[in-house]
Amino acid sequence: MLDIFISGGPVMYPLLACSIIVLTVIIERIFFWIGMDMHREKSLVYEVLELCRAGDWESVRVKTKNSKDYIIKILITGILHRDFSMAKAMESAAAEEIKRMHKYMGVIDTMITVAPLLGIFGTVIGIILSFEALGSAGIEHPQAVTAGIAQALITTASGLGIAILSVFPYNYFNSRVENAALAIEKYATSLEIVYEKLDRHNGKQNGD
Repeated sequence: MLDIFISGGPVMYPLLACSIIVLTVIIERIFFWIGMDMHREKSLVYEVLELCRAGDWESVRVKTKNSKDYIIKILITGILHRDFSMAKAMESAAAEEIKRMHKYMGVIDTMITVAPLLGIFGTVIGIILSFEALGSAGIEHPQAVTAGIAQALITTASGLGIAILSVFPYNYFNSRVENAALAIEKYATSLEIVYEKLDRHNGKQNGD
């Protein structure tokens, strides 16, 4: 591997940097999503909705005090601002959570684009050097050119390899964000409906 790396020329160094950056981000995102999954409390989410249906805000506060579930955090934000604008409060909190989930995704996206371009750039440089070698050695020594072209193609292969291996985790992380956004929308809408029914019920009682 070291021989192949050296044979690829100077462009292999920025390609190495790209691979290290991508790997670092992928590992960081994996641990991020593992943490998110560990903090999920689906049963508590349903319990909170039931307590909201009954208007038991104190129990909601007690039960969700130490929760790190991102959906519960968003619901609690809406509950705290229920007398002003529940929907806007939850929308703002959801945007912050989605932003956290999207963190560093632009880096992977950039590397997917840049790595193949660097590979092609390295190949072009290698071919230019090969033709210069052909001019010096003459057509009687074609092996000097073919060897140079073979070395030049190493950068393209490396760049494509980095991009291909980055696409899979990139799409996976994006799908996780999309699923999380759908879950947020589902439970936030449920809370709005529950609170609207409770508000109407209280309004009727006060009217009576």
